[in-house]
Amino acid sequence: MSAHTLAEPGVYRPARAWSITIALALMMMVNFLDKVVLGMISVPMMHDLGFTPTQFGLIGGSLNWLFAISAVVGGMLSDRISTRVILLVMTLSWSLLQLPMLFATSLPVILLLRVLLGAGEGPASPVSLHALYKWLPDEKRSLPAAVLYQGSALGLFVAGLAIPAITLRWGWRANFGILVALGFVWCLVWLLIGAEGPLERPRAVRKEKRLPWRMLLADRTIVGNFCGHFAANWVLATGLTWMPHYLQAGLGYDARVAGKLFALFVAITVPMGLGLAWLSQRMLGAGMPSRKSRGMFIAVVLCVAGVMRIVMYMPMLTPFMKVLVLTLSSGLTLAMYSVGPPMLSEVTPDAQRGTVLALSNAIGSIAGLIAPIVTGVLIQHEPGNTAHGFEQSCVLCGFVLIGCGLLCSRWLDPQRSRIVLGVDRESEVARSPLSV
Repeated sequence: MSAHTLAEPGVYRPARAWSITIALALMMMVNFLDKVVLGMISVPMMHDLGFTPTQFGLIGGSLNWLFAISAVVGGMLSDRISTRVILLVMTLSWSLLQLPMLFATSLPVILLLRVLLGAGEGPASPVSLHALYKWLPDEKRSLPAAVLYQGSALGLFVAGLAIPAITLRWGWRANFGILVALGFVWCLVWLLIGAEGPLERPRAVRKEKRLPWRMLLADRTIVGNFCGHFAANWVLATGLTWMPHYLQAGLGYDARVAGKLFALFVAITVPMGLGLAWLSQRMLGAGMPSRKSRGMFIAVVLCVAGVMRIVMYMPMLTPFMKVLVLTLSSGLTLAMYSVGPPMLSEVTPDAQRGTVLALSNAIGSIAGLIAPIVTGVLIQHEPGNTAHGFEQSCVLCGFVLIGCGLLCSRWLDPQRSRIVLGVDRESEVARSPLSV
């Protein structure tokens, strides 16, 4: 049997599963380097090309124009064809689309490149999760999912340290050449080690349970997850596009110091995200219902993060305190990315899991489209006071987080959803060799 096809179907292989987890985490690192590079070079790029804050916000949001559509298409394809192939093609497309950024100068061309890049990156998160879940039983998914998403955080950490140094030495365009090379290297590695997981039988030989889409998408747990993903993505998109700019133009740090602060931001949020995922999985493993260990857990962290974002507008905070509040609130929202998908997987039939994960990502991308533009408009309406405009956007973000957190507290109830939808995960585990 080929190394790239199923081996020992139905058998959980921890070492192999973790090697795939690490490979996918490195793919997410490249993915987020592609996303954050514009934010890290915002000051010199806006200066050289003459872009206003609103125009730059438009560029930042353009990554999400086709993101939602491509996420859904990629998710649907992942339910039908090899996730190994989809991931390879996607990552190759990112590298090819970064090449023209070495020369692009006009707003329409840069917008087009970012829109196409977003289309290529749209399926990355749901397809990588779908691929990962083929290697893991339900009760072991939260922590590996968190590790996968910490690959994103690793990308941000590397960006904070490397991109300012590269920009100062070779200019802001040089960063795109390096990103092209990183993408190609990952593709070569994935060709060697990528494979389909053994915990999901091939489509041709399994009897698939499928639910009507109207029933599935009206489920409270699924809709609640969509709300939580929207809120978390609002924070993520604002941070990727505008936080480096805020540190420099708003708080007055030079490029190198701002880069180090951004790296520190990531160094704190990474263990927070892992710790929250571990805590949720630990509570679930101790017998706490997933309504509490996953659903209420997410609701609480989103509401707390929202309150912290609103605090950003308080005038007595020092610049360091503002960075700290931004860091802690962002770290809390990372729980959504590691705890939310296992909840979706808990209530969704395997045959529809990839599409549902993609739909969640697509809903989240709407926030990624709106948040950078709104933040740019608020900054532009405060000429000469970038900090005030950005902090106004934090208040808006806080209300989004609290509103979505309250909805999550009411709707996220996986046990109820399994009963309503007729998805019996426990009996599946009992019949499976994975339960040993």
